[in-house]
Amino acid sequence: MRQKTIFTTVLFLLIAGVGYAQEGEGIKISGFVRNYTGVLTSSDNSFSIIQNTLNLNFEQKKEKIGFKVNPYLYHYFDRDLELGLREAYLDLRFENMDLRVGKQQIIYGKAEGVFITDVVSPKDLREFLLPDFDEIRMGVTSVKLNYYFGNSTIEAVWTPIFTPTQMPDDASIWSPTMPFPITPTFDNSTAKIAPTFKNSELFLRFSSMSSKADFEIVGGYFWADDPAMHITKEIGHNTMQLSKLTVRPEHHRLMMGGASIGIPLGPLVVRSEGGYYSGKYFQTETPTIQNATIKKDYLHYMVGIDYTIAGIRLSAQFIQENILNYEEGIRNDQLENTMTFLAKKDFLRERLWLELFTYVGLNKKDALIRPKVSYSFADGFDIQLGANIFAGKEGRFGQYNDNDMLYMKLKYSF
Repeated sequence: MRQKTIFTTVLFLLIAGVGYAQEGEGIKISGFVRNYTGVLTSSDNSFSIIQNTLNLNFEQKKEKIGFKVNPYLYHYFDRDLELGLREAYLDLRFENMDLRVGKQQIIYGKAEGVFITDVVSPKDLREFLLPDFDEIRMGVTSVKLNYYFGNSTIEAVWTPIFTPTQMPDDASIWSPTMPFPITPTFDNSTAKIAPTFKNSELFLRFSSMSSKADFEIVGGYFWADDPAMHITKEIGHNTMQLSKLTVRPEHHRLMMGGASIGIPLGPLVVRSEGGYYSGKYFQTETPTIQNATIKKDYLHYMVGIDYTIAGIRLSAQFIQENILNYEEGIRNDQLENTMTFLAKKDFLRERLWLELFTYVGLNKKDALIRPKVSYSFADGFDIQLGANIFAGKEGRFGQYNDNDMLYMKLKYSF
């Protein structure tokens, strides 16, 4: 019933939007149609994904008011048709202030491919980190107020309803490794956050831009998008061995403060971003311990450099996650170090693009290597060929060592 309602809404918007556009009302319609096919390189060469996508944008911008509606449709070969709204918001513009109300994507920070202070919009991680980031980043219903003065902006965001991270199903090849010695029973009694005023979220940002630097300071009081896995155990009376594990997912409040900055230094651009989190829960190495979670403060930061030489854009980032007041038994290392590398070059007057983006986990010696080539062979049409190569045996990327894949995307944008 819900899918039929959304599908009817999409058709209505499409028909109405075309009609208004023909009458010169200024509604802009854009979007894309795409086929995305991926195949695993393992011996059976099974398909990792076959996805057909329709993405639509309906936008109107007038002097004092505007709106955007972004419905999408995903069709898969192995699951139900998925229809939804990525964004649907109304803009009100005043002399020194803008107000945006509705479902929207909100982006913080300057890191590429990494979420540090970018905590407002929840994430869709059902396909790990492989989709485009504007599809990983989910829209969230919010009220956003921007106040402008000079080259600076003060932004306040109020989110009345909590939206968690979308995680892959247990049967998915992207389901993360769970360190349980026996199959657990899940108690979901605390897995949801009630939609009440006291459970809403608040974010603040101050940003300023000049010829010497572009920086922002952010803060937030919000729910952790990923739940902590609280564990209770039962021991057999006769065997004195673990007989049952009960896992109770629960989201906890976090406070975060952070900042990011970008500084041009001649041919270089230096970027940095950091966030301090208070009240983050971590899993322990031995989930047989009662509750098996521990609460710690946490730092997450990065420094990056961008450089262009001979038309080749080069970028590198060093990212570190630091658990403060560390104790033995926490599953994460006290310092988790990751690097990213990007090399990108265009040919044929920006019709052909070659790109290599790589994550490298320094602690576990694992990596995700993502080469791709894109070619725009006609106006609006482009084809992309690429690979996702996982290296290592453990860690954030090494756990997916069996999921190496080749893929093709055929896309028409309008």
